[in-house]
Amino acid sequence: MPDLELSYLSATEARRLFEARELSPVELMRAVVARAEQTEPTVNAFTERLFDEALEQARHAEARFLGKNGLTPRPLEGIPVATKEKHAMAGRSLTEGSLVNVGNIATENAPVIDRILEAGGIIHARTATPEFSITTYTHSRLWGVTRNPWNPEFTPGGSSGGAGAALAAGTTLLASASDIGGSTRIPAAFTGTVGYKAPYGRIPGVAPLSADHYRGDGPMARTVDDCVTFANVLAGPDPRDHVSLRPKLVLPTEYEAVAGMRIALCVRLGAYDVHPEMEANTRAVAQALTDAGAIVEEIELPWTKEDLLVALAAHFSTIFGAMVAEVEAKHRDRMSAYATAFADNMALAREHVTYLDGLRIETRLQRELAEAMAPYDALICPTTAVPGMPAGDDLLGRLVVNGEDHGEPLWAAMTIPFNINNRCPVLNVPSGHSSWGVPTGVQIVGHTYDDPTVFRIGKALERLRPWGYTPDHRPKGC
Repeated sequence: MPDLELSYLSATEARRLFEARELSPVELMRAVVARAEQTEPTVNAFTERLFDEALEQARHAEARFLGKNGLTPRPLEGIPVATKEKHAMAGRSLTEGSLVNVGNIATENAPVIDRILEAGGIIHARTATPEFSITTYTHSRLWGVTRNPWNPEFTPGGSSGGAGAALAAGTTLLASASDIGGSTRIPAAFTGTVGYKAPYGRIPGVAPLSADHYRGDGPMARTVDDCVTFANVLAGPDPRDHVSLRPKLVLPTEYEAVAGMRIALCVRLGAYDVHPEMEANTRAVAQALTDAGAIVEEIELPWTKEDLLVALAAHFSTIFGAMVAEVEAKHRDRMSAYATAFADNMALAREHVTYLDGLRIETRLQRELAEAMAPYDALICPTTAVPGMPAGDDLLGRLVVNGEDHGEPLWAAMTIPFNINNRCPVLNVPSGHSSWGVPTGVQIVGHTYDDPTVFRIGKALERLRPWGYTPDHRPKGC
């Protein structure tokens, strides 16, 4: 099999080939490394390459599949996994994309890193984020601009932009991500991949932000099956995270068809100005589910921009914004423009709203979503309101793409409502492409802690509207 075909294998198929002794983990890793050498000058998804160590680990994985040394293969044995740089690896850099943190070395692994390594995954690279993971695009003064393999003039999204770009470019089979305002789902949407925002507590995180009920770590992949496998590795309680749920949920690997399911379609979530291409692609998803026998009914939510803005301002200014502000107070001259703008905006928010103000709105929004979803098994909506954003711009004023004014950049993503409603699992799957050549995504939103349902619908859509990275369906930009 040519190297390019190997680099776009699913983890599920790679595992099957390993077990059949038709492919070696060493061959796969060499193909992925070769692909990275080809694409990275354009894409710039990686902050650190661990290729030599990864090839050595691949040899150990090969031995397990050959039955040597009495060791058996583990769930991710031999699979290349790119991890977000903010996911700490003991003894390695932990900068979060900031010049302020150059020289900072992690003292222990993040829980998700331990889970990957214990499952036999091979971390061959670490992926780029914006500074402190605070934007919906990926570039920084430290690492430069990360570009979308589908169209390098566009961003792969953020903050897990390096993760999405690597998956789309064929330079990893799995990637770790995190999500505090859409940081998993936005890059998954813009790169045509699968991203899972698990409900709060499902996957353990790192203190103190593990106590922030907006956020969570999670998996990205190119297929739903791969995302299920990866999620099952990452989930489960960890003593370092008080909110990590027990017992561990194990997602099914087989799912029933969607015939007879009741699914709500909400195109605008009450508050968003959705681009016609995004609406068309989302409605195409709804029609596919209808054709498969699901009952899809369109609803609207009573959410307003004012409510959403107050809720997120109160929340971010109190926790995440306060953390960034501590850094900004001492190191403003070394921070990116968007990072200082974030700190300034959060400082202003703290003067006008309180955490209690936010909680009052959050709980109302949560009840409104629960009541709207009550007659349905799940809800679907666009992941982003726009079908792409330019690479390399700080987007501090208006979002202008190809001459089109899309308003304030904050409203380009439709993900934050489900960080407010963060006990709901959300799965992004591809919904099509825009006329700019950038993929688009749809969010599948489940009832609180009902993870299997979102994967059931995602798996159905993968069958109904295939998006697999086949020779006829791959990025041409890198």
